[in-house]
Amino acid sequence: MSSHREAPSVSKDPVADNTDVYAFRTPGDTVTLVACYLPGQSPAGGPNFYEFGDDVLYEIKIDNNNDAKENVVFQLRFKTVNTNPNTFLYNTGPIGSLKDPNWNRRQTYTLTQVIKKEDSDNRVTVLGKGLTTPPVNVGPRSTPNYEALASAAVHTLSHPLTGQTVKVFAGQRADAFFVDLGSIFDLGTLRPFQGAHVLRLPGVSDVGVDSLAHANVHAIVIQVPIAMLTSDGSVPTDVMSPTATIGVYASASRQRGSTIRNGQRTSMGPWEQVSRLGNPLFNEVIVPLARKDEWNATDPSGDSVFAQYVARPELARLLPVLYPGVFPKLAALNADRADLLAILMTGIPAGVVPGFQNYTGPTQADLLRLNVAVPPAAGAPNRLGLVGGDPAGFPNGRRLVDDVTTIELRAVAGLTYPLVAPGYVPDGAAAAIEDGTFNNPGRVLLSEFPYMGTPYSGYSVGT
Repeated sequence: MSSHREAPSVSKDPVADNTDVYAFRTPGDTVTLVACYLPGQSPAGGPNFYEFGDDVLYEIKIDNNNDAKENVVFQLRFKTVNTNPNTFLYNTGPIGSLKDPNWNRRQTYTLTQVIKKEDSDNRVTVLGKGLTTPPVNVGPRSTPNYEALASAAVHTLSHPLTGQTVKVFAGQRADAFFVDLGSIFDLGTLRPFQGAHVLRLPGVSDVGVDSLAHANVHAIVIQVPIAMLTSDGSVPTDVMSPTATIGVYASASRQRGSTIRNGQRTSMGPWEQVSRLGNPLFNEVIVPLARKDEWNATDPSGDSVFAQYVARPELARLLPVLYPGVFPKLAALNADRADLLAILMTGIPAGVVPGFQNYTGPTQADLLRLNVAVPPAAGAPNRLGLVGGDPAGFPNGRRLVDDVTTIELRAVAGLTYPLVAPGYVPDGAAAAIEDGTFNNPGRVLLSEFPYMGTPYSGYSVGT
């Protein structure tokens, strides 16, 4: 869950399945954008290890003029080759470099920037071709110095028109998302309160179990200057400026037609979006099961048809039923959730949180909104982001450390409703909800690009 296997159709098409999107301020007036795909990878994936799809168009899209339509797009297309036609192995010996002949199954990609213009042709700029991905982390014999291989796949590019510096990485990483997936989908079990659950179980643990503790994903990580993303090419410093906020989402598209001959797929026709993601958990928890595939195929600018599920979320109705007596204030709350509509659909307007806004206008759309004028946290980031008093964190963009499951569960339970209804007093339980997996000791992030941790080794972790 942030968006792992969130819809029936795309769960059968993992190479096109968005799992998470992150957007956060980084040093040097830059923003780092992360889009992850291929959920729930077992590290021991041989002989056919995980890889991006050659027939998938991967995109990270930015709205910078508050109409919920993309203005800046980063596109990636991949190409896979086998260098040795006579082996069933991914590698025939240790892989010492990205050019090592022992490595049989390789991927390269093209990174393209598209500037969308309403009154003229789009500006398409190829930022890099033949960019290398690293191999997956097979094990200590096959990939004995994996960090060096991954570092060699970090590409620093110069924009051919502007000279601006862009960093990009595409490849396997340890999944940065953390969640007690087994608990929340077992009829909404919240471990701190499971003694009060309507279906009580004796002798169960209150300790969260991170379902993704040893899972890998494939990540696209792009670091760009802020000026490349804003509508006027500036680096805003005024948090209240309307040009300071951008909306971000990622998608995967397939061509409308395809044929298979001798096991080889040929695709043709226009591209059709099959997966997308902005805010974490939106399609996973907010959208009804019968409409999840529809949501994946819809552009954010059309999201007003899904606003009803944000205004009256099913989970907010279920919590008082599942936990009798624990959420009486929430049970009595019979109003559209203007707080959730702001957080997830329009951004937070000025005047709601003192000294902060990430409003992108009245168009309701699932976008991850980032106010680029908010600097990175001066000290250790607060895992609860804006709710915890740290405006550099979710729902102002999303960092790898943000505990988005806990934040969103607390919000749904009514903790954020006083922002729009000051007289409302949330249930005490709303502030005590914990996903409980934040302190997973095996979860390691990097302090520098590409920030996501080294993928788990199949030899070391297994299945």
